[in-house]
Amino acid sequence: MKPDWDKLAAEFVDSDKVLIADVDCTADGKPLCEKHGVQGYPTIKTFGPGEDEGEKYEGGRDLASLRTQAENLGPSCSVDNPDLCTAEQKVKLEKFAGMSQARRDAKLLKLKNAVSKAEASHEALQKSLSAQYEESNKRLEALKDEYKPEIKLLTAATPAAEKVA
Repeated sequence: MKPDWDKLAAEFVDSDKVLIADVDCTADGKPLCEKHGVQGYPTIKTFGPGEDEGEKYEGGRDLASLRTQAENLGPSCSVDNPDLCTAEQKVKLEKFAGMSQARRDAKLLKLKNAVSKAEASHEALQKSLSAQYEESNKRLEALKDEYKPEIKLLTAATPAAEKVA
């Protein structure tokens, strides 16, 4: 994928609407990756104007798919672009725009905290399941080790002529 990504970046190098960039999450870019929830590599995220969270891109990783995605990036539903909103989005957008900035910030913080709490719970579950798996695997390996000599002797007790038949 890296060669296609680099070709895409070269194609959009002079664009004033699209920036194609990569971040090394193991070095100086680690804080940025943590901020945006990057956990696996390669992760592709797209950000519209003014977006802080971005959206994870799950499409094709070949040059043609990446190019199509980049060409279709642009403004999205916002108070500055209400014509890009669905009817349902417009209703919510108008409601949110009518709130004070402090109330919007508080609501946004509440929602982000709920997501963070769910992520922490998910990670704790994942650790618990991993620990259960490791314990089960240890018991399985111990059982195999315990029964291996008997299985070997039971197999050896069968004459070769009977094994072929």
